[in-house]
Amino acid sequence: MNEEGLVEKGFLDIEIDSSIDFVKEINKLKKEKNAVILGHYYQTGEIQDISDIVGDSLALSQAAAKTTADMIVFAGVHFMAETAKILSPDKKVLLPDLNAGCSLADSCDPVEFKKFKDKHPGYTVISYVNTSAEIKALTDIICTSTNAKAIVDSLPANEKIIFAPDKNLGNYINSVTGRNMLLWDGACHVHEKFSLEKILALKKENTEAKIIAHPECEKPVLMVAEHVGSTASLLKFTQSDGAKKYIVATESGIIHQMQKASPKKLFIPAPPNDSTCACNDCEFMKLNTLKKLYICMKYEKPEITLSDELIRKAEKPIRRMLEISERLGL
Repeated sequence: MNEEGLVEKGFLDIEIDSSIDFVKEINKLKKEKNAVILGHYYQTGEIQDISDIVGDSLALSQAAAKTTADMIVFAGVHFMAETAKILSPDKKVLLPDLNAGCSLADSCDPVEFKKFKDKHPGYTVISYVNTSAEIKALTDIICTSTNAKAIVDSLPANEKIIFAPDKNLGNYINSVTGRNMLLWDGACHVHEKFSLEKILALKKENTEAKIIAHPECEKPVLMVAEHVGSTASLLKFTQSDGAKKYIVATESGIIHQMQKASPKKLFIPAPPNDSTCACNDCEFMKLNTLKKLYICMKYEKPEITLSDELIRKAEKPIRRMLEISERLGL
């Protein structure tokens, strides 16, 4: 298979001169092509460090839409690059590896979800941003882990709601709002793998450490956490909180930013059930590498393309979320 074919498929295994300084060449390509690199918190440290903007998925797409860049290179996973394309339809959007998917997004099949939605007429659909463009197009309001509670609270108390796709986040929002939303049975494989037993053992060994967790985690983990929030919220908490040690129950990539922001503090990744691992990484997030980022920018592939109709339908619930957030001052 030729180089272009490999790049198009997202495998990016073509032969590259081992002497290439990827950081230097990527920075050169950024200037030549007026590109902006978005790095999600769950990327490797070296990719976060070369990114122009680092953050949560939606915040990255919003920030990219405000730039004058012609090209967006999203070092993240597929649904994130789709969201960037939805908010910046006139920009070229690239994803270093097309195989970088998302177990949570994949747990919500558009055909099956439409059947589920049709069986419950009269329900308002709130979908987590961690979904495909097709699911967004079937949604009334998008939310993030940061604003999910506020979005739900903004609706009348008697409003019937379908929440998709993350059942753990949905259950958490139900518990803090008193709602009884109808939940789609989806989950993130990373956040479901955390071992409560091992987390408690770590806490016993590090009694002064605070347990912090992402709301995609299962309920038993959330119950022992001293702070629950999005990746951005967890990062902010560790900067402002007085503790010196934290057990972090989310994808371990965020620890890179935590250590940069608070170098005198200690961050311990919460362990998964797998006895061979000390931390919990997203295999999809870690598919992106500096080499793939370089090839992606050089050949401007793989490119994320969506139909105008899908962009129009998928953008509507995102804009509604932004309108609600602005009204609430979030």
